[in-house]
Amino acid sequence: MPESPAKTVTEAGGGGPVALPPESQRSTAPRVAVASLIGTTIEYYDFAVYGTASALVLGPAFFPSGNATVSTLAAFLTFAAAFVSRPLGVVLFGTIGDRLGRRRALVASLLLMGVATVGVGLLPTYETAGLLAPVLLVTLRLLQGVSMGGEWGGAVLLAAEHAPPGRRALYAAVPNIGPSLGFLLSSAVVVPTLDIVGRDGFSDWAWRIPFLLSAVLVVVGLWVRTTVAESPVFKAETGGGTRTPAWAETEDRPAEQSPASRFPLGTLLARHPGRLLLGTGAAIGGSAVYYLTIVYSLSYGPKTLGIPQNTMLTAASIGAAAGIAITLPVARLADRVGRRPLMLTGATGSVLWAVPMYASLSSRNALLITGAYAVGLMLLALMFSPMAAFLAELFPARLRYTGASAAFILANTLGGGFAPLVATWLNSQWSSPLVLGFYTGGLCLVSLACLATLPETREDDFAV
Repeated sequence: MPESPAKTVTEAGGGGPVALPPESQRSTAPRVAVASLIGTTIEYYDFAVYGTASALVLGPAFFPSGNATVSTLAAFLTFAAAFVSRPLGVVLFGTIGDRLGRRRALVASLLLMGVATVGVGLLPTYETAGLLAPVLLVTLRLLQGVSMGGEWGGAVLLAAEHAPPGRRALYAAVPNIGPSLGFLLSSAVVVPTLDIVGRDGFSDWAWRIPFLLSAVLVVVGLWVRTTVAESPVFKAETGGGTRTPAWAETEDRPAEQSPASRFPLGTLLARHPGRLLLGTGAAIGGSAVYYLTIVYSLSYGPKTLGIPQNTMLTAASIGAAAGIAITLPVARLADRVGRRPLMLTGATGSVLWAVPMYASLSSRNALLITGAYAVGLMLLALMFSPMAAFLAELFPARLRYTGASAAFILANTLGGGFAPLVATWLNSQWSSPLVLGFYTGGLCLVSLACLATLPETREDDFAV
């Protein structure tokens, strides 16, 4: 039986006509969004597990030193190594996603992350294997980074390009919950394990458990991702994903709409460098807030300020849950009033709240820290919930996977990946949590300036 023809509607907010997919395809949109969420949750679970292990145990296990700060710094350096390799993932999976399909890229990225994470759980320590142990650890971290370079952009695009008209920000925000949900899932594994075996048992052997459990999650994620449909926007562009698009054969198309875009990153840099830089800047502050709160403070609080480990994990977990709770309502509002008003509000709030949030650590009061983190991560959600759709809308369809991924990953690398290293150095020079607030607030100010420069994208035609 032939498919019913696509209808045309006007995007909410006064935009131009947008193709409405057939009923059968629209009914798959929620399932695709959930599949994208499952994938990003698993990927960020793997990443969060490593970040938590870096803060707790990986320094002494793989980089033994007479100086605890040096060991921790070395462990965070391997954490940053994965961010250095993320741009390679953008090139690799961006090319696959823009040329062969979003779904293929996402399946490959998830498989690579699973292999690398389980591999970390099986590694010998320095005591057993000597220098080979840290070399293998860094190698696996680099592979994790390559995987992450292709994950976020693809997951957001698959959900957004399936979204019904007027709900693009909502659907794009669903996989954007994955980072916080992944952290909560990692905490749900790490905290009970710590309680059961104790700090010594966790340091000796039980740190491997969260990494090995990743194998089960990846199998589930792969099954889900292989059962969802390819992006309708990509299929329309490529005639079902099986041939070169017809418009690529004409000579009056711009470079991103021609066979020359076999290397999408090159076309992106040549045609849209301004939007790439501003998009990166727009996301850099939120990346710093996330990684300093979710990763660095879990080490800094207990080791430097004497705050109990469970207090820090609980505060970060409750803060992450608060951010998750408002993510979808904020995204729905962004579909009605636009992306920029909400992101500008979130960025402004983050600039103002950064110093009070980290100053709460000086109190060593669990309730005060938890409240401060909850407010901070809710402001992050206000800024990042519309960000998923916003970054995707900045770039044309044929460069969208590469463009959105590159902007987000560069922001994550510059604002998040090196944040624990910068924070460790800052606190070695000025022994006060206030420096974390000034550092984070400064990066959020950069985001505020970039967001003020970029245009509203809610009414843009997403099909071109």
